[in-house]
Amino acid sequence: MTEEAVPAQRCGVIAIVGKPNVGKSTLLNALVGQKISITSSKAQTTRHRITGIRTVGQAQFVFVDTPGFQTRHNTALNKSLNKTVLGAVGDVDLVLFVVEAGKFNQADGKVLALLKPGIPALLVANKLDEVHRRGDIAPWLQEMQQRHAFAEFVPMSAKSAKDVERLFNICEKYLPEQPWWYAEDELTDRSEKFLASETVREKLFRFTGDELPYTSTVVIDKFEEEPSPKHKRMVKIAATIVVERDGHKAMVIGEKGERLKRIGSEARQELEKLMDAKVFLELWVKVRSGWADDEARVRSFGYE
Repeated sequence: MTEEAVPAQRCGVIAIVGKPNVGKSTLLNALVGQKISITSSKAQTTRHRITGIRTVGQAQFVFVDTPGFQTRHNTALNKSLNKTVLGAVGDVDLVLFVVEAGKFNQADGKVLALLKPGIPALLVANKLDEVHRRGDIAPWLQEMQQRHAFAEFVPMSAKSAKDVERLFNICEKYLPEQPWWYAEDELTDRSEKFLASETVREKLFRFTGDELPYTSTVVIDKFEEEPSPKHKRMVKIAATIVVERDGHKAMVIGEKGERLKRIGSEARQELEKLMDAKVFLELWVKVRSGWADDEARVRSFGYE
């Protein structure tokens, strides 16, 4: 009697690349099924190589979200960001090249030039829901195939659950057959402390809009779990928002401290959900001018 063959486990690394603001973080969050990468309409909010993990059936997908490749400014911070992108593109099993459906400009071209021959790349035409005439897509697609030998074309909207599920099915066959690297229920290899700083940073940008330069950052000064008779978990976090100028500090604090309160309160609520804990969050604002140009300081703030 022959035993039925059990499908082998598959596991592999998938890089999500694209120019800033093309929807990479939204896509990563949809693929992982939970918010782990910050999303904001401000260009350049992702600064780290965040890994999202999702196990579906016999396949484990390890997603690497890269910062949008920066070509405009040449600060120490941007050099560190661009190094992260190049590192992520080199050692993966599959690349998802995310572009807005029907569009392609010089910034997209610069990211496309980083793709390594020999690593299969899918062309993910995101925001398909915003294309009004589907007929316009065919000539654009032909043009895209001439730019790079994409393995497949995936038109989709990151906001559609059905599209996301279809993307998993397409990606699965590109993953090598090998045992999983993570437990089935793990979502990210990033620490809660890291998620805390990212969450505060997202709220910071959400409530200051385009007024605040993206060089502002968040440093976690204290992250302690304390026993609590009332809550199964209680975490105390103190964080400093670092800005470049006194004017930015006033802007973050807002009138009578209102804006800083809102940033803190929204970040705390989101962290309570993410960490399944009661969270106490204290926020401070400090001015450190020129930090994004200072390599040692960029490293001390946790960028590679």
